[in-house]
Amino acid sequence: MNEVRHADLAALIAAVRGSLTPPPSLNDWKGGPSKLYLVAGTSHLAEGWRERVSRLELAGVPGAIEPAVREACATLELAVAWESPADVIPLPAGADERARPVLPEVAGEGDGLLVLHFDPYSVVLRLVARGDEPDYVVALEYLKKGWVELALLETLLADVLPRFTNETLAQDPAEFRRKFRGLRQLYALDRSTHLLHTRPGLGEAR
Repeated sequence: MNEVRHADLAALIAAVRGSLTPPPSLNDWKGGPSKLYLVAGTSHLAEGWRERVSRLELAGVPGAIEPAVREACATLELAVAWESPADVIPLPAGADERARPVLPEVAGEGDGLLVLHFDPYSVVLRLVARGDEPDYVVALEYLKKGWVELALLETLLADVLPRFTNETLAQDPAEFRRKFRGLRQLYALDRSTHLLHTRPGLGEAR
């Protein structure tokens, strides 16, 4: 499979959009158009925060959109992981409202498909739940770019943690809290390093 670049993502979305057959009238749509969500590193690719990813991370509704995405990925020889954060963790309140629009040059135009970034807060919580080193890197980028605020993230964590069960999270909630502290420490270290590098030197001080 090929590495995925910005243009590949746009081509995939265009292919999926072209494969969806809209009804004769917008009024015939039950529940609105299909939604395709970009998740984690795929959002970063779309926003230009990184040049390439090894695979696409996507989710969508209704479920019928998944075969169209997989077929387009196979044609374009792109790897894809189809998983919503909702498949792994209980989503925090307001997740739908926090979904963000994707840049038009990536999302394209048309009535049959709405392309969105999945709620960044839900994505970060899901990444922390998995807790691999690359997951922390992706989660940290959301914080650095201002898409996620740590204070609100902690509030949302307190809201969803009591809803974690063995069915929604295959780990002890205490383990999740430990992983979350790891993200918080990484963010504090990143901020202190940034301040150190941007602080004027002694020769520049006035």
